[in-house]
Amino acid sequence: MIDKLIGFALSQRVFAIIIALAIAAGGIISYSKLTIDAFPDVSTTQVKIIIKAPGMTPKEVEQQITIPIELEMQGIPHQKIVRSISKYALADVTIDFEEGTDLYWARDRVYQRFNNIKNDLPPSVSGGIAPVTTPLGEILMFTIESPTLSLMEKRTLLDWIIRPELRNIEGVADVNALGGEVKTYRIKPDFARMASLGITLDEIEQKIEKNNANFGAGRIERGDEALLVRLPGRMKESRDIANLVVKVEDNGAIIRLGDIADISIDALTRYGYVTKDGEGEAVEGLVLGLKGADASHVTAEVKKRLKELEKRLPEGTKLNIFYDRSDLIGKAVSMVQKALTEAVLLVLVVLLLFLGSFVSAITVALILPLAILSAFILMYYFGISVNLMSLGGIAIAIGMIIDSGVVMVENIIARLAHPQSKSWSRIQIIYNAAKEVSTPVISGVFIIIIVFTPLLMLQGLGGKLFAPVALSIVFTLAASILLALFIIPTIASFFIRKPKHEDTFLMKWLLKGYEPLLKGAFKAEFGIYALLLVLLGGTFYAFANIGKTFMPTMDEGNIVIGIEAPPSINIPAGIALNTEIQKRLMKEVPEIKSIIARTGSDEIGLDPMGLNDTDTFLVFKPKSEWRKQDTEWLKDQMRKVLESIQGIEYSFTQPIEMRTSEMLTGSRGDVVIKIFGEEIDKLNELGIAIKEITEKTEGSQDVYMRQNEGVAYQELRFNDEKLGNYGLDKTDVAHLLKAAVSGVEIGTIYKGMKQFPIIVRGDYLRKNLDELYLVGQKGEPIALSEVVTIIRSSGPVEIKHEHARRFVSIQTNVTGIDLVTFVDHLKANIAKEIKLPAGYSITYGGQFKNQQATMERLSIVVPIALVLIFMILYMTFKSILQSVIIFTTIPLAMMGGIFGLYVTDSYLSVPASVGFIALLGIAVLNGVVMISYFNELARSLPIKEVVIEGAKRRLRPVLMTATIAALALVPMLYATGPGSEIQKPLAIVVIFGLISSTALTLLLLPMLYRRFMKDS
Repeated sequence: MIDKLIGFALSQRVFAIIIALAIAAGGIISYSKLTIDAFPDVSTTQVKIIIKAPGMTPKEVEQQITIPIELEMQGIPHQKIVRSISKYALADVTIDFEEGTDLYWARDRVYQRFNNIKNDLPPSVSGGIAPVTTPLGEILMFTIESPTLSLMEKRTLLDWIIRPELRNIEGVADVNALGGEVKTYRIKPDFARMASLGITLDEIEQKIEKNNANFGAGRIERGDEALLVRLPGRMKESRDIANLVVKVEDNGAIIRLGDIADISIDALTRYGYVTKDGEGEAVEGLVLGLKGADASHVTAEVKKRLKELEKRLPEGTKLNIFYDRSDLIGKAVSMVQKALTEAVLLVLVVLLLFLGSFVSAITVALILPLAILSAFILMYYFGISVNLMSLGGIAIAIGMIIDSGVVMVENIIARLAHPQSKSWSRIQIIYNAAKEVSTPVISGVFIIIIVFTPLLMLQGLGGKLFAPVALSIVFTLAASILLALFIIPTIASFFIRKPKHEDTFLMKWLLKGYEPLLKGAFKAEFGIYALLLVLLGGTFYAFANIGKTFMPTMDEGNIVIGIEAPPSINIPAGIALNTEIQKRLMKEVPEIKSIIARTGSDEIGLDPMGLNDTDTFLVFKPKSEWRKQDTEWLKDQMRKVLESIQGIEYSFTQPIEMRTSEMLTGSRGDVVIKIFGEEIDKLNELGIAIKEITEKTEGSQDVYMRQNEGVAYQELRFNDEKLGNYGLDKTDVAHLLKAAVSGVEIGTIYKGMKQFPIIVRGDYLRKNLDELYLVGQKGEPIALSEVVTIIRSSGPVEIKHEHARRFVSIQTNVTGIDLVTFVDHLKANIAKEIKLPAGYSITYGGQFKNQQATMERLSIVVPIALVLIFMILYMTFKSILQSVIIFTTIPLAMMGGIFGLYVTDSYLSVPASVGFIALLGIAVLNGVVMISYFNELARSLPIKEVVIEGAKRRLRPVLMTATIAALALVPMLYATGPGSEIQKPLAIVVIFGLISSTALTLLLLPMLYRRFMKDS
């Protein structure tokens, strides 16, 4: 079959060239249409339910909202986990589904279940299923700057002009509004005067409801005309509300709403705010990208629309973009693109040095762009984005792509220079040359493809990150088979005319040293075996002393400082504290260009923080302006400032890193310790003790546990007997209190396209509640203190659930020690000092959990891949012994990779593991190339001559493959910028591994073949 296809390509050479050109054109077009992002989409299939419950404490939210929703969500097919947070006035329930579950199917099932329970929730709550975005959907952030506009005016611009415009852009899921003041028409009742006049809150609400609407009465006919009857009754201004008649006394006196309440324009009750640059409050817009949207394209469209909008805003108003995901995407992708370009140029140089012919080098090198462009076609077809990982996979594949082209061209040159029959035409010679090497080329590439299949079997974050690496390698290699077998022979038939199959100066020099070295190795055979055993022992020692982690931390270019203030802090005090922190940071750390801090909950509720929680977003000056171009040093400078501020806890993270951690574990940090149990007080007690142990454990940094006690409550306890005497219900008291403190929305005023709520809110944020009055059943005024007892108490900040169990969490970053060793030490320290009560348990998550899950999966699938490789080797060579000989290259390759990690003080991470997998493939491929040629020579020569002549003849392809594969990754070794941290461990393993593998393969394989194989 393969022979016929090679024959067809050579008999229809113009058609084959047209196919090559079509592949090139298709690849260029596909690349232009590919989604470009910094990373693959690592988000899980996740659905969030966000419920706002104004005025409700965490315990009430848990009991009345969270638990009913959690119970209703149990049993949905393919559901993996249900997590929740119950906070003041907010419930956030997250339902995670198994990988591969369709997001819209999952949302539909959650929506159906939520509808079943919605009517059982308290009537005052609002909210539902969150927008179709992911935790990594924050693609652009901006602030509204104006020297003349108030916070309320800025927020109105954001809500009613900017947000609707941006939501119309394809790929935008929503625009989150943060900070500022939401405009509202406020009715501030005089409850004492209302009580003295016998007017209840319900009566005011009913009056507003009945007198704030436009009505229609139908259609009437007048002659030939039909007239629509309309009754406009909507209120338009504050005076319309003030003039509303609420009661007419028996003596005819009219009491209007303005007589018993102040009517004004005010702000809605706030659950969060934004501060900026130590100068006070600001208004921020946060653009959320739709799941699966092209982040680069969407951010470009958003920026274009913001520029257009800026022209229509009040004079002097600017939209200041301070975070743009496309910046990170551009830096990360350009870093890999630059490394790829440099790698291709290095490959060309190596080909010229080894082949000695420009024409031959170009013929081989043509396989590179064509294979890469073919990969782009397949990436587009399968919906894989261009990102750091997929481009990194192509960079890894470069050496392996070239290998098949080198084998093919070298054999064609050899046969053209020394034809087996003078009667054969050039096309016949090229056909026979291609046919001879087709089997080893195909089997070699299939072996490498199988080597990378374990990456496709990874699950969770590891699978999402590294599946694009494996797929891009598989696509590129699959294309390289077709190109090597059908396109390269065709191109060779046009350009390679009168080749000279002789060694270049470099090869002559290498052969001059290699032959005596090989013969010397045969004489010192057992000494070399002994040396290998020593090296093997050293490898085990080095491996035992290499740290283990999940992923190197990528420098995103931005830092987020999570700051926690005392739980009972209010908004004015919080603004003052954050402003002071910002001033100090900007003064002491001149590298900071701008600071935007977000405190409390956002408008949509996607980030359920309390008023004591702040995400401080730092924007830096270019690194060239830093005193020292080191991010860790800069963090230490900021730590010095933060340590000097009393009463706060802090932790460092980055925007994408933060959201990824929250998505996977509900917490942030390299290691997250979760303590599960029933009693909140006991959980807090255990959490504080484990936090102290974590701080003492070597390697911990930025240890953080959210303060979960100390929220001050003013608790009102009902006097049932007195309530009954006055004919009052508990709901009457609760409703009045809510109106007095946080406010009750009772209507809407329309201003063109804008809508502003009408709220009833008293002035009891600072006044004593015992000054509040109710109206009894008989219309008499009743002081609140008569029907309730007011006491002061404290309670939790939040209540977290996972799998319907309460838990608290402690998070820590790890520095100076590897992740696995740190967790082992931490577990031992906790076991020594903490005895858990019955029903309580501890789990360890974060990056540590990802590392454990990935390594556990690799430990299963890599051996399976090795068995498959052995089977292919056996089918290729029909010899168990030869398959075993080739397998000896694997530990030789691993030796160099392990020593590389050890001497560079790098950790064994998932990228390093990918490097070992790539190394395994290249090592086996080199073994196949050498042993297959030995077998060919063994038909006519004795074994002792076979190993000498065969090794000499295969020195060039083995060295070329190894050199090209290593040099292709050298640019990644020295690359800088976002993403380079992930590529470096991989490059270290492959480069060091190829040095040991190639050196030992060129000596050990001939030795083993000579010892164990017999003359035919």
